[in-house]
Amino acid sequence: MHVASLHIYPVKGARGISLQRSEVLACGLRNDRRFMVVDDSGSFLTQRGHPRLALVDVALAGDRMTLSVAGKTAQVPLAPEGPRRRVRVWNDEVEAIDVGGEAAELFSDHLGQRCSLVFMPLDVIRPVDPKYARAGDHVGFADGFPVLIASLSSLAELNARLARIGAPAVPMNRFRPNVVVEGGEPYEEEQAITARIGPVALRTPKRCSRCAVTTVDQATAEKGIEPLRTLATYRTDAQLTKGYDRSQGKNVYFAMNAIADLGPGESAVIAVGDPVVYAFA
Repeated sequence: MHVASLHIYPVKGARGISLQRSEVLACGLRNDRRFMVVDDSGSFLTQRGHPRLALVDVALAGDRMTLSVAGKTAQVPLAPEGPRRRVRVWNDEVEAIDVGGEAAELFSDHLGQRCSLVFMPLDVIRPVDPKYARAGDHVGFADGFPVLIASLSSLAELNARLARIGAPAVPMNRFRPNVVVEGGEPYEEEQAITARIGPVALRTPKRCSRCAVTTVDQATAEKGIEPLRTLATYRTDAQLTKGYDRSQGKNVYFAMNAIADLGPGESAVIAVGDPVVYAFA
């Protein structure tokens, strides 16, 4: 097994960037989900409620990020400075820098409501859910974990099921992974307790529960019903979890959350083609 592709999403909910190599920090891949769009109250906006975020292109060059959509562009420093404000992502409140300016105008015009772009500096610590983490594990503006691993074999198995019901195949970008693995059996990544990607050791504590973002076409921002409907026929808690308690809900899973075993200030580089090795209980 090896790394087939690497991806970062500098702005939560906006388009991703494919990389040949990436630095990995304790909080995730360098520049991954360090920016987020928020409303007037400071609450995060994502494709769940604003699928048009999928149309915003993001490019990195030097120390700057360029945003573009519908003929409009905005440039933002990759490490902006300024006063901090409290913002909310899920149940977490953290400090962030309000970028303001033309970036806020671009997102406000595109989404049809007043909003702003905020940045999480590296000194801000947002802990990973302690049920699945060790002391010190932290994450940027990603939903809950620093790294998401998905495999091409899992996607192929899903697309085979879609083909059998006459539904079109879905691309990997519906799942917005960081690391895409080639080789191995379908969903093998979800059976692992640890993974080694090139020089980086990672813990893999929890399957990734999926939401309506997977039904958003990342090229057009149109919403459908797949692949969530098909995943719900064979990838739920009840089908995957022994001793499942129905009161826990009906989560649907695809891909594996991961946490790099790197301490404060430590980093390592992974690249397309790096070997991937799983360890199992």
